[in-house]
Amino acid sequence: MTRLKITVERIDGYCNLPMLVGDHFYVDGSKLRIPEDGHICMWALQAMMPVFPIKQASEDLSDDHWVKGVKYFQCPDPDGKVIYKIEMVDHDSG
Repeated sequence: MTRLKITVERIDGYCNLPMLVGDHFYVDGSKLRIPEDGHICMWALQAMMPVFPIKQASEDLSDDHWVKGVKYFQCPDPDGKVIYKIEMVDHDSG
């Protein structure tokens, strides 16, 4: 299964958590790996979670499957406007 890296790409509003540009975490199968002293907004995580297993198995999907085009998520807080980048990475990175 593919490892995912989710990174705060930019913040276009006000995040009261606060998330910072560059904050990241990994999804390895059903495991969430957050770097030491890191954190993730549970509301943003809740919005992203349904796509993780589909994205992890994207090698098995047809080329025109919608999830292959998913590269960014926006935090559901309309004031925060935190943009997360989702990418597939090797298990050796991070």
